[in-house]
Amino acid sequence: MPFDLDQFLPYRLSVAAAQISRRFAARYAAEAGLSIPEWRVLAHLNNSGPVSVRDINVRVNLDKSVVSRAATRLEQAGLLRKSAHHTDQRLVALELTEAGQKLMERLGRVAEDFQKELVAELGDDADSLGRVLDRFSAVKR
Repeated sequence: MPFDLDQFLPYRLSVAAAQISRRFAARYAAEAGLSIPEWRVLAHLNNSGPVSVRDINVRVNLDKSVVSRAATRLEQAGLLRKSAHHTDQRLVALELTEAGQKLMERLGRVAEDFQKELVAELGDDADSLGRVLDRFSAVKR
């Protein structure tokens, strides 16, 4: 039997993640005009406080250049600021501005509503999916 890409679990997970990400992107793009990388950078900074591009790159699973470009656009929009990193002067620290924090308050509500919709769509399968995703996330690389 030939290899069936449509039954290959990594492919299916990737496709599902991309579809859900695009659905959510439509919500926050309508609210704030952000791209997916910009949303991920803002959301990470909202939870982490000042961090380097490298830290964000590792956490949000985007290439360093994509994170850097998103950070530059967000800085130009007045949503984040760059400063010297507190422990390594070779790095630049990123942090939300007051405008960025206010935007994330609004977008946090959008994200919570979207999460509730997804959980409702999944019904009884929501808890099982959460456990499976936790298991995959815990796998050592």
